[in-house]
Amino acid sequence: MVLFLGVFIGSLDLGIVGPALPAIQSYFGVNERMGSWLFTLYILFLMIGTPLMAKLSDTYGRKTLYIVDVLLFAVGSLVTIFALSFEMILLGRAIQGFGAGGIFPVANAVIGDTFPPEKQGNAMGITSSVWGFSGVLGPVFGGLLLKYGWQWLFVINIPLSIFIIVASIYILPKSERVDGMHFDWKGLSVLGVLVTCLAYGVNQINTTDVLSSLFSLDVLPFLLVALVLLPVLWKVENSEKDPLIQIDLFKSREVKLLGTFFIGTGLTQAATVFIPAFAVVALSLTTSNASLMVMPMAIAMAIGAPIVGKLLDSLGSKIIMITGTSVLVIGLFIMGFFPESFYLFITAGVLIGVGMATVIGSPPRYIMIVESPPKHRASGQALININSSAGQLIGGALIGAIIGSQAGMMGGYQSAFMIMGFVAIIMTVLTLGLKTRAEQLETMKRNFENHYE
Repeated sequence: MVLFLGVFIGSLDLGIVGPALPAIQSYFGVNERMGSWLFTLYILFLMIGTPLMAKLSDTYGRKTLYIVDVLLFAVGSLVTIFALSFEMILLGRAIQGFGAGGIFPVANAVIGDTFPPEKQGNAMGITSSVWGFSGVLGPVFGGLLLKYGWQWLFVINIPLSIFIIVASIYILPKSERVDGMHFDWKGLSVLGVLVTCLAYGVNQINTTDVLSSLFSLDVLPFLLVALVLLPVLWKVENSEKDPLIQIDLFKSREVKLLGTFFIGTGLTQAATVFIPAFAVVALSLTTSNASLMVMPMAIAMAIGAPIVGKLLDSLGSKIIMITGTSVLVIGLFIMGFFPESFYLFITAGVLIGVGMATVIGSPPRYIMIVESPPKHRASGQALININSSAGQLIGGALIGAIIGSQAGMMGGYQSAFMIMGFVAIIMTVLTLGLKTRAEQLETMKRNFENHYE
């Protein structure tokens, strides 16, 4: 419960700001483009904090780092609550994201250290479900709390964080400090600068005049720096003894496909944060009622995820992935083309939920387990998280730029969801190149034999 509750609050704050964006923007007098940084900055620092905190937990102990991560999250929440300026609330979100970045991997590490082998998979499956489901429920909780003031979206974090910290002190097992651990600081530094430049550059693009804005000083230099740092990151990670990103995994065609696929997953996942704001504009709902428009998607995910998991063993991941991404395409286009129909809006939410249950659920993670040698399975799962976070980071900035370029009007939201629909089409095409069930079993057998040889 201590671990699951920590994962819950860390994921909840991914999307909880969705319904509050208009209120926060109005409170501080900023536009939609600036408002999108409340989501983008959280993802950015979560992405940087994930590998850093996971590695530090190996050195200083799981219990210590878990408490530090939750404490950082609480401090970030306090800064956000008492923010006197928009810059201060952005600082709070950055601290929140940095702490939340360590909660999920450290929680899984505690499970790996303390649970018996036959129970580890089930426990890690629950933490993954909590992480995905609470992220979707964020806008719902946000809408319910918003009636008391946007600050209450973050006030709720304080008592929960205090409870987790106190419970962790008494419940979590002690872990020994290990000296002499190596950490890939160069890789982390290059990755941090790369994603920051990419996020800022994308956020500044004006979709009403793309070509001109691409060559502006607010966009081109940052995109060029990100582009130049990409091969630098590859070279740094290739030369590291214990790299942040396990480059060797990319020798597999499946991993290459999955790496690209998960960037698309992050992009489309970012779009779901904007559904409540879209409902306000398209259906003329109040912000509180609009947050409930996420419920069809959340319920579809909750029902769809276990069904997808059960079908995985009999059908294989390829068929399920093709079907799931196709359903996601249909849902995104329905929401983009027919947002003013209440019933089609709900239908689109259900279809998006079914699709998301597939693309962020067990099928892609199963593929990575199959393709990763046993000694690199943790690195493979981390690679999924990094690529997904990168997609969310770019997606939040991109969607914010699209909506902001059209002054928050309905056309901006429609354009954003239709663009995400085309992204989902590309994801569907990528799934056609995945291995069949028989090929996956052969790969798993070969990795198993090589490991024990």
